[in-house]
Amino acid sequence: MPEISLANLSLALGALMVLTAAVGLAKPEGAMDWIKKFPRNETAGWALMLAGMAWFLWVLSDETLADFERFRTQFQVFIVATGVGACFFLKDFLAVRGLAVVLLMLAKLIVDTARWHPSDWRLVLVVLAYALVVKAMWFTVAPWRMRDILDWATASERRFKMMCSVRLVFAVLLVVLGLTVFK
Repeated sequence: MPEISLANLSLALGALMVLTAAVGLAKPEGAMDWIKKFPRNETAGWALMLAGMAWFLWVLSDETLADFERFRTQFQVFIVATGVGACFFLKDFLAVRGLAVVLLMLAKLIVDTARWHPSDWRLVLVVLAYALVVKAMWFTVAPWRMRDILDWATASERRFKMMCSVRLVFAVLLVVLGLTVFK
């Protein structure tokens, strides 16, 4: 897997979060409507599940499997069968499950990238990564919980804007860290 600096990763995550928070603040009605529909969005589910599967296969191709090296091809076939099978047989909340896979892969990228950085500020991203892992596991086991959380978050425009504002503040922190501390 190509190396990415912690600064670039922080900037990319911060920019993505700034963008989503800004859209939520600028057009709350449209964003809230899309968010409410997300858990059962089959197109998003296919895209996220297949993207997560491809990312996992890419990571697996670089990993040393030691005693299991002779099973690499079987692992790859199993991963493809699981990813594609999920798209066909787990259509209910497929977007949530696909997002969970992508969040797990993102968490791995964050932890691997932050591992050797000398600044203690790297722990901001590491804590984020572990929070993503917990969310991903929880949403995999109980995907309807995401729907419930999103329903709560979009119950009022004021609450939604407050959550977007908090997201924006955290995103700005990531951008500032990427531009200063992680350089």
